Amino acid sequence: MTVLDAAPALPRLSTAMREGSRAEHEAAEGSLFMSELLAGRISPAGYAAYLRRLRVVYAALEGAVRRQASDPVVAAVADPALERLAALDADLAHWAPGTDPAAPLDAVDSPAAHAYADRITAAEAWGGLLAAHHYTRYLGDLSGGQAIGRLLDREFSLDGAGTAFYAFPGIPKPKPYKDAYRARLDALGLGEAEVDRIVGEVKAAFGLNQALFAELGEQVERLRR
Repeated sequence: MTVLDAAPALPRLSTAMREGSRAEHEAAEGSLFMSELLAGRISPAGYAAYLRRLRVVYAALEGAVRRQASDPVVAAVADPALERLAALDADLAHWAPGTDPAAPLDAVDSPAAHAYADRITAAEAWGGLLAAHHYTRYLGDLSGGQAIGRLLDREFSLDGAGTAFYAFPGIPKPKPYKDAYRARLDALGLGEAEVDRIVGEVKAAFGLNQALFAELGEQVERLRR
């Protein structure tokens, strides 16, 4: 076989995940609720409604990652320094004083958040699917999430209060951390069918996130301050 006859190299997993979900990513970012939030027009109660939905999602994700920690794909990305539940509880205490961190998650009235959580739980069937949700949430938090945290801090004059969700004390430099994260994914050496399956789940994760924003967007009039 000559070089010209050789099969084309597969794209790296991290590249396939990013490029294969670009359209879904951009659609999720352009939500009405997020636009209003970043313009400082959402009330504290409205932001707390968003945080409660995130708590449902991250409780599902972090529980699933712990249960599947022995899966090689999950083990490649799992890191307690990324976990957000404690930060979400701290932020809810700021935005909605009196919130009970032990309150049942099913008490949160959000079909979108519960559908998202159910999809994450179903992803425990294979570590690659779970890694797709892990990548979508946490690398987003370490990327665009950092800009969101700064904008919130400025628009609401918070001086750092109520933005623990966007702070990663164990990850002082997000870029090298993200580079190492992607390198671990690429080193897994997964086949084409596995890569395609993971990319499909990343696309689904962005769609679920978009549905969560759409749900909040339908309530935006009463969530404005």
